[in-house]
Formats: sequence, C-alpha cells, structure tokens
Amino acid sequence: MPGKLSAPIDRDRMMSTPNQTAPSNGIDGINLPAGSEDVILALRHYMHANPELSNEEYDTQAKIAEYLAGAGLRDPQVFHNTGLFVDVFGEGNGIPVNVVVRGDIDALPIEEARPDLPYRSRIPGKMHACGHDAHASAALGVVLAALAHRQNFAGKVRVVFQPAEEAEPLGGRSVAEQGLLDGFDCAVGMHVNPEIASGEFSILTGPVTKSSDEFQVIFTGKKSHAAWPELGVDAIAIASTYVTEIQKLISRESHADEGSVISIGRFHGGEATNIVCDRVVLDGTLRTRSSEARQRLRARLKDLCDQIATMHRGHVEFTLVPGEPAVVNDVGVCKIAREAIAQIYGSNSLVPTRALAGADDFGFYAEKIPSVYFWFGCHNEAFGNKTHVHTAEFGVSDDDVLRAARAAWAIVRSIQCSISEAKLS
Repeated sequence: MPGKLSAPIDRDRMMSTPNQTAPSNGIDGINLPAGSEDVILALRHYMHANPELSNEEYDTQAKIAEYLAGAGLRDPQVFHNTGLFVDVFGEGNGIPVNVVVRGDIDALPIEEARPDLPYRSRIPGKMHACGHDAHASAALGVVLAALAHRQNFAGKVRVVFQPAEEAEPLGGRSVAEQGLLDGFDCAVGMHVNPEIASGEFSILTGPVTKSSDEFQVIFTGKKSHAAWPELGVDAIAIASTYVTEIQKLISRESHADEGSVISIGRFHGGEATNIVCDRVVLDGTLRTRSSEARQRLRARLKDLCDQIATMHRGHVEFTLVPGEPAVVNDVGVCKIAREAIAQIYGSNSLVPTRALAGADDFGFYAEKIPSVYFWFGCHNEAFGNKTHVHTAEFGVSDDDVLRAARAAWAIVRSIQCSISEAKLS
C-alpha cells in the first residue's frame, strides 16, 4: 500500500485526538484500522500539493486508484471521465444496508498563499481552497475502514471520489444521472467549515445549502444616433428595467424563510457614447433553499423579461442553466449521525451553526436518497487556519482530516446498524 508521505507529519503541531481504539459502546468496527492514518495523510498531502481543476482531475484520479490498488481494490469504476468509485461488500450477517459516501476531489483557480505548509500547492494559480483534498482523504479512510471491518456488516459501502463539484459539467449530476445512487439506503457527505473550530462538528436538518441556477438574458433593440433616440429602441434601458424589477421577486414575492437571492453578475452592452445600444447581455444566478421557490422564480424570471421586452418594443432571449439543488438533510439520518459523532468525540463536540448560502452538488445525492451532510470545523488560529473557503490563505490541518475520516466512518457504521435494526423490527 502506498504509504510514503509527501511531507512529514509534525506530530507536535497536531492537536490531540480521541484514541482510535476507544470503546464502541456496542457497535463493532466503528474505529479506523491501525496504520490507516499515515495513508490518509499521504493522499491528502499529494492532493494538496498537486491540485487539479474541475473536469481536469486525471492525475488525482490515477493517484487515488493507486492507493485503492494498494488496499487490494484494483478495479475501481470510472465515471464522468475523471471520477471513480469503489464498492466494499460486507461479509457479516444481518439485513444488508447500502451506504454511499462522497469525497469531492477538484481544486480552484486560486494562487495559494500558505508558505508555512510543507505540502503547499506546487501548481501556479491552483489550490485546494475549499478543502476537497481533506474530503477525499477522509473518504479514503472510509474505504480502509470498510475493508478492515467488512466482517461486521452486511450490504455495501460505495465510496465516490467525485470530480467537478466546483464547475460545470458537475460531477454530482453525473452520479445521479448514471444511477450510482440506485439501490442505496442513504448517502453521507461532508465539508470543512471555517466558521467552526477544529475539533467541533455540526449537523443541521432540512436545507443546509442553497440551489444554484445560472441564467442569461439577451435584450435586443434598435440602433440609432443618440441625438435622435426616438428612432431606436434602447436595449440598455430595457435591461436596466429588468435588473430593477427582478429584485422585487425577492422583496415582494418571496418568503424570507426561502432564503432566495437573485444576482446579476454581468451586464454587457453598448459600443459608443453617441449610439443607442441595440443589444445587452445579462448573466446572473438564482439561489434558494426551497425547491418550490426555485421553480416559481425560474418561471418569473422568464415572465418578466418577456413582458419588459414587449413593453419597450424590444426582443429577448432567455436561457436558464439548471445547477445543483439544495442539500436537504434527512431528519432520521441526521439523528443517527449526531449520535455517532457524540459516541466517539463526545456530545460537546456538536455545536450549532447556520445553514450556508452557497451551493454543493451533494444536493443531487440528497435529492435522490435520504442523506446527511455534516460539517467538521477547521478554524485554528494557532495553525494559521482562519480564513474562509475560496481564499488564498485557507487551510485545514492534518488533524482535522483525520477527525473527519473517523467521523465519516462512525456515521456509516451507525447508519448500518440503525437501519438494519429498523428493518428487522
């Protein structure tokens, strides 16, 4: 098994963690196997030093396959060109329970500003600024644990090393559309959270992220000399009216609990100061926690551009690119997950936090099967990990990665036991 670290582990800098062989309180095989920590961190260091952007993760894919082969899994299944997944089949008795675990693998086009890290990015202009190297490495920990404890469970654990969470075409959509979730009881996702201290976790029920759709509106008018505007149709005036009116979709047509946001990020039009503009292109995003609001606002965005174009004697083209749905955590699975984390880290490790305004394509998983998406903290001033995701200074300690791996596997085992017991009763 590959086990050589790309950078040595500084054990003195790593915060203390609970003993991995702590009592399981009745659940067999809840701990990571001995020797797995170095393997998990070896992958983490490689990925962080060699980041690849969405839909370009070929070297990352090959490296993960190398680690899987070292664990005895030589035929992982490829999907979405740059992703792969592996199944570990249980050999224990009882009712089979099938669980999917997601670890995303893509990086971001950001220049890293962490010279203190021995495993910092070696690729100019690219870094793991969203913690996906931590997620994927923790997911590898789940693979190693499932292999070591396969005699303790029946059913299947599928670990998906998913590409393209950050950019289209999204890997999460491929997971859902290609049937990778079919036949599974539930899914487990995770994400670092810099709003939570290292060593702490948070699990919310209901919507925990927002959906994210992109749209483009092209308004067409008629050119004329700016001295005789009555001879033209001003596309800038049309587009400006649209930008103003769509804000009312939030302030006057949406319930605050839906958390809906419409943003225009680009407004392009015009050629000269003395020509009435005949074409404007608008690009924007729609985000919301509510699937009902998502459908309603999509329709209203289209209705308004049609009506405003007609009112101003212009024409319009509207295009909407559906993105990821909101991640909605299942109440029952969340309860199991909280109990699992409390069992290995104590109930005080679970802290309240807020739902995120951003999006995550784990929403495609949660849309298909009951799911839990848990946060693990990474804020640690002493280690320099104090900025938010998608920043050049963002960081996650090795210790945070190992905690996430233990938590993810404990959640999987607890789900297996709880669902099996529920099916028996």
